[in-house]
Amino acid sequence: MKKTDLYKNEGLKISGQMRQAGTPDRFGGAAGAALSRRDQRKQEQAQGLVAFAVKLDGELVKQIHARAAACQMTLSETVAEQLGKGLAAA
Repeated sequence: MKKTDLYKNEGLKISGQMRQAGTPDRFGGAAGAALSRRDQRKQEQAQGLVAFAVKLDGELVKQIHARAAACQMTLSETVAEQLGKGLAAA
């Protein structure tokens, strides 16, 4: 067998081992499994949350994102807070 064939076979062996190896923990495997959409929806319903889709102007959305980042809140929390303030003032 030629020397180049030995290197080629060694490379194929290493490639096969890499394919069979699992994903290392540092890439999120040990971080906990994310909830499926169904489980997440059930959890949100238990909290009394309801999905509410609206169409907003792009500039307004940028302002909401900026406010959420500044207050270190989620987008949903920020929108709920602002809607609550607006409805209380009306």
